[in-house]
Amino acid sequence: MRKFTFIGAGSLEFTNELVRDLMTFPAFDDCELMLMDIDEKRLSYAKRGVEKIVAAGGHHATVKSTMDRREALEGADGVLITILQGGVEVWRHDIEIPKKYGVDICVGDTRGPSGIFRFLRTAPEMLAIIRDVEKYCPDAIVLNYTNPMAMLVSYLQAQTDVQVTGLCHSVQGTAEMLAEWLGVAKEDLDYTCVGINHQAFYLDLSCKGKDMYPALSEAIKRPEVAGEEPVRIEMFKYLRYFPTESSGHNSEYNPWFRKRPDLIEKYCTHGTGWNPGEYAYILKEYLDREDNWEREYQEWLDKPIPAEELERGEEYASNIFNAIYGDGTPFPFNANLRNNGYVTNIDEGACVEVPVMVDRDGIKVKGTYTLPPHLDAFVSHSAKLEEMAVRAAIEGDAELVFQAILQDPLTQSVCSMEEIHDMVQEMLEKNKEYLSYFKSLVI
Repeated sequence: MRKFTFIGAGSLEFTNELVRDLMTFPAFDDCELMLMDIDEKRLSYAKRGVEKIVAAGGHHATVKSTMDRREALEGADGVLITILQGGVEVWRHDIEIPKKYGVDICVGDTRGPSGIFRFLRTAPEMLAIIRDVEKYCPDAIVLNYTNPMAMLVSYLQAQTDVQVTGLCHSVQGTAEMLAEWLGVAKEDLDYTCVGINHQAFYLDLSCKGKDMYPALSEAIKRPEVAGEEPVRIEMFKYLRYFPTESSGHNSEYNPWFRKRPDLIEKYCTHGTGWNPGEYAYILKEYLDREDNWEREYQEWLDKPIPAEELERGEEYASNIFNAIYGDGTPFPFNANLRNNGYVTNIDEGACVEVPVMVDRDGIKVKGTYTLPPHLDAFVSHSAKLEEMAVRAAIEGDAELVFQAILQDPLTQSVCSMEEIHDMVQEMLEKNKEYLSYFKSLVI
């Protein structure tokens, strides 16, 4: 009987999706599902939700919950991490302080000033989880879903031999979107996607042996497509390769779309896809979740689960565990790993997102990849800044935090060096409760 532990099980919808997927594999029908969270109320709801899914599917899994991380991890085969360090009232400062200095950010969970500070708050807690994994389940496979993915995975892999990798929705989610635009079945779309998390590109895109990039160039001319992803379509037009992450996210990682009000209006306000790129919209959505989650989840608990909602979704975790612990079916996906020659023109040790295959022998990178020179210039710059932030966390060095943000493309495009210095100092002070591991917070 396998044991799967969910750290941050209070991420209710996500926990439900991952459990539902696990239950679709016969090998895990009688597994132990251990839920752990530091929020007692959310944990109780998580347990009720998982029990409902197990019962609806007629499964024999055992569902347990605890606020004790040691108990949760003891003997686990698989660990899934979905934590958030600090709630919305902490996160909002990552957006609002840069905004004072002219740096317009809408989500702020990946890189740049907001992503770096989210990472710095989260890193110590993630390392504490991994240290407990080393003690209580050292052979477990650890799958991280917490952002900022690249920095957290690099930070952990630099300090442990635990088998940990990061998973994201963007590669498979974008592929599904492109298949829809192209009018082909998603199962027939073949691709090689390489880069770093939220900044990877489809180096090739084909369907039954036919190059689909010419067809995509035509598809983006259709009004309903052009209006859905304005930032990514513009990047595709000029970079010639399609990027993975949504327009709102992507607009934060470069200097092209958010440095002037007219550009924000044109590219970041009217997209019809998820995340229109406006911070006010995102903040309201997050605050509404905080206010309404209990009522909405209770409404879900009170209804029967339709059979189609018990079918496997698009998350990779269950397929990975099945390949290792279940029937052994090999599974290809894109994983986040420290670069060990996998991408020839990204720095060694930086966290890259590359195609891998997982089977009973574990996760293996499928090949060696080289980004085209212009994508290398774009992606490697972000990778270098992320690694600078990782070093800052490992060494407790606030100066490295400042130097990383000083080189951030969006921040550079709107701020002077002095303004960036003052902004970072203000953010350090605002986050001091979470940065006690730093030698000094004065830069």
